[in-house]
Amino acid sequence: MSGTHNNQIIWLTGASSGIGEAVTYAFAKEGVHVIISARRKAELERVKANCPDPSKVTIVPLDVADYKSIEGKVKPVIEKLGRIDILFNNAGISQRALAKDTKMEVYEKIMNVNFMGTVAMTLAALPFMIKQKSGHIAVISSLTGKFSTPLRTGYSASKHALHGFFDGLRSEVWKDNIKVTLICPGFVKTHVSENALKGDGVPQKIVDDAIAHGLAPDYVAEKILKEMKSGKEEIYIAGKEMMGVYLKRFLPGVFSKYIRSAKVT
Repeated sequence: MSGTHNNQIIWLTGASSGIGEAVTYAFAKEGVHVIISARRKAELERVKANCPDPSKVTIVPLDVADYKSIEGKVKPVIEKLGRIDILFNNAGISQRALAKDTKMEVYEKIMNVNFMGTVAMTLAALPFMIKQKSGHIAVISSLTGKFSTPLRTGYSASKHALHGFFDGLRSEVWKDNIKVTLICPGFVKTHVSENALKGDGVPQKIVDDAIAHGLAPDYVAEKILKEMKSGKEEIYIAGKEMMGVYLKRFLPGVFSKYIRSAKVT
């Protein structure tokens, strides 16, 4: 993604709030055609109306957790528009529960949304990118895709899985002029903690302190676009929590002792 052009087509999932909404506005300001997806059509309509040129925004409601239905919804849209230049995989859900208190169906839901849905979106768009010999796939991971913390075993596992899949995919599609970027935010001021699942699958409906004092989504969005254009394979956008990446990498024993008692909510 050396730069965006007015005839480019960009598809964003999880576009109804948070990082996805902010990135939608950032792309829309550049005059490109934006396809936005999420479960709530009314929220997508709101986002569309807030874009500089709503005529360049296409709404495609979908639930990435229902990953088996994604190809049937994505393929006809791309065929109609003729191409896809950037797929921005943002849809996701978090967790706030100890492993011993979390039901298996909760782990399944987290994996279906964060991993299986993202893979399904990618595989639906990939044949078009290969045919046109160009494309850029961006994926919102997390710092917890590089290390794990208490209360987020399933969430972290899903983000680790994204790194495994997309690092491998990058090595396969470089010859087709397709770029793959993994984006690892730290704490961002969104609804992620309110929507995070407890062990029984019910959203916790509480704003974590770290999230409440996190980075502004619009700042994160502008940073993401800038770093994507620079060609980076991994992007980190975080505050002091970024130290966790370095501790885990260079002093794993120290990190392990620290994270046992760290306040991570």
